[in-house]
Amino acid sequence: MSWLLAFVDLFLESAPWLLLGLLVAGVLKEFVPMDWMERQLGQQSRFAVVKAAIIGAPLPLCSCGVIPAAAGLRRAGASKGATTSFLISTPETGVDSIALSWVLLGPFMAIVRPIAAIVSAITAGYLVGRESPEPIAPELAPSSSCCSSGCCGSDKKAADAHPPLLGRIKSSLQYATTEMVDDIALWLLVGLAFAALVQAYVPQSFLAQWGDGLIAMLVMVIISIPMYICATASTPIAAGLLAAGVSPGAVLVFMLAGPATNIATLGMVNKLLGRRALWAYLTGVLACALGFGYLVDWLFSTFDGAIVLANLQSDDHPQSLVAILSSVVLILLMGLSIGKSLQGKHHHGAH
Repeated sequence: MSWLLAFVDLFLESAPWLLLGLLVAGVLKEFVPMDWMERQLGQQSRFAVVKAAIIGAPLPLCSCGVIPAAAGLRRAGASKGATTSFLISTPETGVDSIALSWVLLGPFMAIVRPIAAIVSAITAGYLVGRESPEPIAPELAPSSSCCSSGCCGSDKKAADAHPPLLGRIKSSLQYATTEMVDDIALWLLVGLAFAALVQAYVPQSFLAQWGDGLIAMLVMVIISIPMYICATASTPIAAGLLAAGVSPGAVLVFMLAGPATNIATLGMVNKLLGRRALWAYLTGVLACALGFGYLVDWLFSTFDGAIVLANLQSDDHPQSLVAILSSVVLILLMGLSIGKSLQGKHHHGAH
């Protein structure tokens, strides 16, 4: 019962912010054209690595969704460094994950997270860019999408298409409430369940004994590599780790390394950019993650009390009507998404 109450409380707190993030993500997806991004990230573009990090940061693509998108940019002429920068900043942060971070982790972590993601993307992009350019091969694109929803770039519009404004708004809402939800629903529920489990049953002192320092950060790296998780779904897991006593710096390492260093992304980097680029990629991501982890822990130890984290303890106050209505809407959207996924698997198994 304690776990269920904690889960419901976290879900109610998260729902309004998550819906807001999904809507903004849908608008960005519809109104930021891919051909414009390709022009900005081309090999002749000045500061392409920096542009790629800034452009990718708010975009609503997950760890798997960014793979074919990055492959498309590379085939379109984006430099290796810009491709790498986009590949890192896009899944590490986004408007939806920032909104959710604000309510679950507090304003400080919500601000430092995208800053760290952009810096790590630029650093890794410049490291990879130092490698000699390789021929751009169309066949390097992934043969199939890893996203069950098909949100990973398969719906790219023709360059000449100019649908009316109302049609584009409708498309953005449809994307936010279907494909985006398909992409995050399962892992978000897993993350909230984990956070509630930690909050309800794990004593604060259990993880606090190894919750800071280099060992804790390396443990977060080891945990994050096999996980296939996006920035939004990793946020409630991070909140659970934080509530259990893991230091904010180690939690930040998990949120940076998880979306950027999963097995599929590393395999794509190796295939698309080469083995030397893969090592440069890992060096940039992990060095920046550990560096920002140490910086965040130092800031918390130095300015103890001045930096505010979210209060993850359950309160007895009634939830607002907005939170309740948002939760109902989110439950319906997730239910439809999971039901559609199960139905698709059933049909696939029947064939």
